[in-house]
Amino acid sequence: MIKAKYDWKLLEESPSDGFLKLTKKYKLDQLASQLLWQRGIREEEEIDAFLNPDLQKLHNPFLLHDMERAVARILEAIENGENILIYGDYDADGMTASSVMKSALDELGAEAQVYLPNRFTDGYGPNLDVYKYFIENEAIDLIITVDNGVAGNEAVEWAEAHGVNVIITDHHSMPQVLPEAFAIVHPEHPDSEYPFKYLAGVGVAFKLACALLEYIPSEMLDLVAIGTIADMVSLTDENRILVAHGLKVLKQTERVGLEELLKLSGTAPEDVNEETVGFQIAPRLNALGRLDDPNPAVELLTGWDEDEVAGIAQMIDEKNTERKEIVDSIYKQALTMITEEPVQILYHKDWHKGVLGIVAGRLLEQLHKPVVMLAEEDGLLRGSARSIEAYNIFEALDAHRELFVAFGGHKQAAGMTIALENIEAVKSAMIDYIAEQNIDMAGKSRLELSGKLDFQELSLETLQGLTALAPYGMDNPKPRFLLEDYKVAQSRQMGKDNSHLKLKVEQAGIQHDAVYFSHGQESLEFEQAVTKLAVTLSSNTWNGNTSLQLMVEDAKADGVELIDIRSRQFDIPEKATLFKNNNDKHDIMEDVLVLLEAPETEADMESLKSLLDQQDFSLIYFKNEVKQAYYLSGGGTREEFARLYKAIYQYPEFDVRHKLRALASYLKIPDLLMIKMIQIFEELEFVKIDDGIMTVNKEAEHREISSSKIYQALQETVKRQAFFALSPVAEIYKELKNKA
Repeated sequence: MIKAKYDWKLLEESPSDGFLKLTKKYKLDQLASQLLWQRGIREEEEIDAFLNPDLQKLHNPFLLHDMERAVARILEAIENGENILIYGDYDADGMTASSVMKSALDELGAEAQVYLPNRFTDGYGPNLDVYKYFIENEAIDLIITVDNGVAGNEAVEWAEAHGVNVIITDHHSMPQVLPEAFAIVHPEHPDSEYPFKYLAGVGVAFKLACALLEYIPSEMLDLVAIGTIADMVSLTDENRILVAHGLKVLKQTERVGLEELLKLSGTAPEDVNEETVGFQIAPRLNALGRLDDPNPAVELLTGWDEDEVAGIAQMIDEKNTERKEIVDSIYKQALTMITEEPVQILYHKDWHKGVLGIVAGRLLEQLHKPVVMLAEEDGLLRGSARSIEAYNIFEALDAHRELFVAFGGHKQAAGMTIALENIEAVKSAMIDYIAEQNIDMAGKSRLELSGKLDFQELSLETLQGLTALAPYGMDNPKPRFLLEDYKVAQSRQMGKDNSHLKLKVEQAGIQHDAVYFSHGQESLEFEQAVTKLAVTLSSNTWNGNTSLQLMVEDAKADGVELIDIRSRQFDIPEKATLFKNNNDKHDIMEDVLVLLEAPETEADMESLKSLLDQQDFSLIYFKNEVKQAYYLSGGGTREEFARLYKAIYQYPEFDVRHKLRALASYLKIPDLLMIKMIQIFEELEFVKIDDGIMTVNKEAEHREISSSKIYQALQETVKRQAFFALSPVAEIYKELKNKA
């Protein structure tokens, strides 16, 4: 069934003439100018800052809370030859943040090493046992956290109590009680004067690097771009500057590890953009932390030994393939465990906890409910949560930290460890939060559409004109457009397991390809239903030819979906409402109707109409099976009746049990019709049948064939069957809904 995942909002406000005159100075076309206007970028200073991201406009790093204190302590440690531990995180943001910090400290001649915690043995954030190990066995004098730390009270307190200062650099949501660290560098710290609150972990690490080095180390911006895009933070203000310049550095990167990773993903350096990072580089880095020890990633990102980093890149690529297989398996299993509750907490002892966040995200997209995915081990449940925009998962659970062994996260994502006996209490807290905050769980997230697509005005030049607004991401989304009033010239499944959908859509005689990921099973519906699409623009190069391609982000049926399956193999949906004849009451299972059989009688027809009156079905499949196809044999012509009567008149007796088929063949009349014709003769008393022997009544009164009730019913049956077997399904539906 083609249902919209989002609440579509078509933005129709047009820019002023003065604004269009202003944007001409920047060589923007009408569409790009309209998009800027819609995004609230109206003044020349704003336009210039947006279109020309300038590194010199980065904010002063010393505006961050505790930055001066952190820099002074690190420089002191370097001067005194102290051993420094960079304690990172196991995701792409943490890997790049650690690499940035290591590079900066190496440049200053520091004695620094990096440790990325293992997701499975150490968990997220400061781990007390790990801190103890490094302090007691590696003689660590100073710990710098990157992309973690604000939730690590216990480990930080222990380190500080044993004479080891901890400098926290983090960007995750601030808990109610902060650790007693030497310094906390965080853009959202309540005492911070920093004007931009949405840096990624790598962004905060980069600001510390700038403060330490006293210049902007632009050669590190490729790492900053990867971590910032991977962590899906707001791509506005400072992040836009960092990513825009970082992508330029990445296109020309000299990091052999990144070169190898791009090669393995099939991406040419000149083709690198924010989507390449988001869908090729970041998932591979994350796969390592999800399945194994993440520490080789730092060597990949900072090392220069070609053979070593090539081996690491190959291993990471293989981990990514393994990750995909595990995700698919768990996702299919999780689907069988879904309940009707407003929040979903699913757990299993055999699940791989490293990929549960990905699965939770997939389920969230399908269910539009907060989803918590957990792996059970020795009475503890560890995993991740993903939430809808309206439901702040961090706020909902932060107030109940007593229920968790460990907890941390953001508004729409969280990680946690829970004792098995507390699972119901956590679920209750999540459900109670809905009422406390009066959250509309049925509401959909809004999807803004920047205008309607007109194929006559669409070209590769249109796509090129939009590149001025890139890089796209959170709070600066890739522009989406409404496509309607088109027809589907072709619909086919593609990809692994035929899971994706490729359409050839046509408008005003112009055709373009459209791709809709994870909707291959709806190929038939898109082929026949009238739909509207929410799409982004992209290009596709094949055999040296580049063409415009539409990427479908959402779709909805325009009215009831009427799907003709009369000549197709079809698997009946499990929860569909089924219509069969001779049934006065049909159980309404769902707003999907499968019309299995064409109505045989007027009573069946009325039953079907009544069913459609009871329920507003969103999707109707028309199978319209006919058990005895009288519409193919016809209702009997005058000439056929005459031939039959003439043939049987010659026989004083005729065995209809054994010779009817031979007679039908001889007269070239279908068996089915022959039986009806003989029944009509019997009704009109032209013949008499006794114990299978038919005799002709030569004294019978002359009567018109059309006076027979059986004949009249047969004509109605032929007409009804032909209508349901041959008419367009739209006509059938219209007739069924006609109450006149």
